[in-house]
Amino acid sequence: MQLALFDLDNTLLSGDSDYEWTQHLVSKGVLDRGTFEKRNDEFFEQYKAGTLDIYAFLDFQLQSLARNSRAELEEWHAEFMSTRILPLLTQKARDLVKRHQDSGDLCALVTATNSFVTGPISRELNIPHLIATIPAQKNGQFTGKPRGTPAFREGKITRVEDWLESMGLWWSNFERSWFYSDSLNDLPLLLLVSDPIAVDPDHTLRRHAEAAGWTILNLRT
Repeated sequence: MQLALFDLDNTLLSGDSDYEWTQHLVSKGVLDRGTFEKRNDEFFEQYKAGTLDIYAFLDFQLQSLARNSRAELEEWHAEFMSTRILPLLTQKARDLVKRHQDSGDLCALVTATNSFVTGPISRELNIPHLIATIPAQKNGQFTGKPRGTPAFREGKITRVEDWLESMGLWWSNFERSWFYSDSLNDLPLLLLVSDPIAVDPDHTLRRHAEAAGWTILNLRT
């Protein structure tokens, strides 16, 4: 048995779904451009620098879910998928996932972005398991808060291990395990798998990957 884990943003996706979701709502007038666009850019820079406070970010990012009805959110998400996400999914990314699936590997998408945004993307890629930050709900309405451990940095390890345990599995059950990621924020999980793969990596991850002799993969061109 083999395990294949995939980061989403700037890995399988040639962009950041969290960032694009906020920009989509700004473009529709759902969120105020002056307030949200600037803050969205600030959080995105912090993420790239490895300094993001995930709970401060989630307080910001999950507002859009809590302030609007589920029906409106679903309608906006369908537009978001067609106009912003599908153009960012390259054939190389689709082929990578399919190769692991055709080999019979256990595949999961492991992303800090919340499951409302990423669920349809995971289904588009035919990845059966989604490990994402979970936006809390009450009576079917999002509360604006996360539930449980966010799937960010070391939290990705916690969430992956909880998922494996739920199926009666552990790392030792796998002959090989891959994790594909672009980001220095994913170093904890990259260091845990047998086959860490840096995908179009940021500068810090590229330096680490080159020094460690990891495979560096390009999915964008």
